[in-house]
Amino acid sequence: MGVNRVGFGITDDAVVCAASKQEVVRRYFRHLCEYAAGQTEHVTVDRVEILMNKLKLSPEDRTVVNPSREAGQDAMRTGKGRNGIFCGAAVQLKDGRIVVGKNSVQMHAAASMVLNAIKVLAGIPDQIHLIAPQVVESIVHMKHDILKGKFTSLNLDEALIGLAISCATNPAAQIAMERLIDLRECEMHMTHIVTPGDEAGIRRVGLRCTSDPFFATSELYVDD
Repeated sequence: MGVNRVGFGITDDAVVCAASKQEVVRRYFRHLCEYAAGQTEHVTVDRVEILMNKLKLSPEDRTVVNPSREAGQDAMRTGKGRNGIFCGAAVQLKDGRIVVGKNSVQMHAAASMVLNAIKVLAGIPDQIHLIAPQVVESIVHMKHDILKGKFTSLNLDEALIGLAISCATNPAAQIAMERLIDLRECEMHMTHIVTPGDEAGIRRVGLRCTSDPFFATSELYVDD
């Protein structure tokens, strides 16, 4: 089928228009982050802002944006964060429910959010640990004391490995891990630019992630 015939394949114009608008908002956030990282000129952001104005869109039209920002603010109010940085993350499950996560000394916001989401999907109480505290402490010890890393909290990729290890002794972890597949293609937003370790985990899980154009550290190079 030629490109000029694509329109004839649309059976629900309203659904296609809504999906198209969401893609515009996703690209807006992507270009903001690229500009913050010095990967593009501001004219790129200006162009997508013009398009958003024409479509009467705002960044908050992406459902997961406000919940992630509220989670970050809650982390600040409760003093959870890490090194004065307070990050929030939110995912919209396929049934419409929103699940959030916050960063801490032990975990990145993305890792906390994914673990919270699979708990919700599996019907596991929030107070139950999916990753054994001993496993978390062991990974933190290795990163800080042995590998001499500056950033010791678990990113999402590391949290997924920790979850798999915990499955050997924790039936709840096994049940929750099986629900990771239900997060594929879900929408996600973070209040800070995604780190490489989180990005790898997000890609593995299959989440569609955007983020606000703020760095979670003043370091020029981040390896987690």
